[in-house]
Amino acid sequence: MIRSHVFDEQSEWMRRRIGDPASISSVYLRGGTVFIVVAVLASAVLTQTAASAPLAGAWDGVEDGLLSVSRSFSRFLPTGGSSRPVGLTFGADSQIGQVWNTDPKLAVTITRNPTDKTTYYWRVRTYDKIEPRAWSTSTAATTDRNPSAPLFAGLTDNVDATARKTFQFTVTPADFREANVISPMTPVSVDQPTKVQTIGTGRYTSLERAGGSESYTVSALVPVPGNDPGQLNDSALRQTSTNYPDDIKALYLDPGTSMGPESLKLKAKILSVAESDAPIDIANAAVKVLHSGEFHYAVDVRDLKCESLSTVECFATFKKGFCQYYAATMAVILRDLGIPTRIAQGFLPGTRDASGATERIQNNAAHAWVEVYFPDYGWVQFDPTSPDVSQLAPLPSGPPAASTKPRASTSAGPAASRFIPGERDPGPNGSVPGSTRTNLGPLVGVGFLLLIVVAVVAFLAWRRGPRGPTSAEGAYGTVTRIASRFGFAPRPAETVYEYATSLGQILPDVRPELQTVATAKVETTYARHLMSDERLANLNAAQRRLRVSLLRLAFRRKERRRRR
Repeated sequence: MIRSHVFDEQSEWMRRRIGDPASISSVYLRGGTVFIVVAVLASAVLTQTAASAPLAGAWDGVEDGLLSVSRSFSRFLPTGGSSRPVGLTFGADSQIGQVWNTDPKLAVTITRNPTDKTTYYWRVRTYDKIEPRAWSTSTAATTDRNPSAPLFAGLTDNVDATARKTFQFTVTPADFREANVISPMTPVSVDQPTKVQTIGTGRYTSLERAGGSESYTVSALVPVPGNDPGQLNDSALRQTSTNYPDDIKALYLDPGTSMGPESLKLKAKILSVAESDAPIDIANAAVKVLHSGEFHYAVDVRDLKCESLSTVECFATFKKGFCQYYAATMAVILRDLGIPTRIAQGFLPGTRDASGATERIQNNAAHAWVEVYFPDYGWVQFDPTSPDVSQLAPLPSGPPAASTKPRASTSAGPAASRFIPGERDPGPNGSVPGSTRTNLGPLVGVGFLLLIVVAVVAFLAWRRGPRGPTSAEGAYGTVTRIASRFGFAPRPAETVYEYATSLGQILPDVRPELQTVATAKVETTYARHLMSDERLANLNAAQRRLRVSLLRLAFRRKERRRRR
């Protein structure tokens, strides 16, 4: 910060021609350094000596805070090199790295009813936002609950206990400072003061203990798979409505990232495998395809060249990754098909002792999966990760349905076979008596003229493409110049990343290209990095696509007014 301030002052001296700008650098550097040292020492002394101890708790949990901050910043850094998630945390932002956690240390110990043989996925947090190389949780509202009080009373995610069973268990974290509450499916009460984090109109994201002893006891409602009425099975889910609540559509239908050619091929393959266009059949087809031998589970994917690709496109291209890659891919594809999906993180089922009363879960059991929303049933778990890892049993097929929702057809059938009330009956030759044939000549002429206009515009856009050497400064200048012509110029105090993000919200299909240009601009201008030939080639390709894609800003009048 001091160095940046010195640079600003030197620039101001040069602009105003005051004198030699180099003469002020040492003065500002020395003064700033002295100020910082004095401020840090004074705060440390105040922490230890002030009678009211105003900063006594400043260092409590500082390591957890640093982990959270590091994960937030890592979202904006390149994924090259040996990136590794910092620590095992389940924060509101989850960066998808290149190495998965393999720490064998104990995470939690669970004491449970030994007669219940069900294996549970232990959820810690859910995520609604999906980004090219990360996912996150929207700004959450916090509701405080007293010990053993109903957690979701008055909230949208409050579920009906019908056809669900109550599961009670006690959790002892290996780290007593761990505040996150783990539970399968829908926790309904905790025996300690608890903070319920929700988004939208009351959709669950996470639970945090607000105090109490080291161990805590949770009561949860879990669905009962089976073929009886109200129980969970494929047939019952196949009959559910696709008329989703507005807040579900707003939170869980945005793919968050554009799909590349390989992702689109994977989506098409999933649709070809699905038995129908019912959401349950598409979700089952996604699991089936991702469980096939075509995709391979690996905890270390640093050998993949995915710097310019989103997580989904990287996984669809190289068909290799760990649970975060599988979960992100399934979630993005389902959302793109109009099926509300969220990502969940937590732990796989642990190892139970001989009595079945104690389940021990290690850090390397940390896992990510997806949950799909079905009206009247709520969220249903699916684990697309390799069958070598997944422990989620498939749902029962259920009794045969009276009728199966047909898959959408690409053809509406012969026109003569469709009768629309209010129209005259067609004659024996399929024509309407007394009708006259429409002259299609003008329509064909207009269509041909539009085709010529599109061809000319495409040719001009191609001719305007970069011909000489590409630079980060030139690519970013191209973006700002074109966007400014349509009223989307950078704001005075807007950073490079903020500007790229705001444009990406308006043109989501070019978010990866905007991110490529922004990263190159920041690294070369501020960090003085030299770009490799491969990255320059990627930058050139991104610049070419953005030249054409940014022209669509001319039709974004509403976003332009909001930006002003």
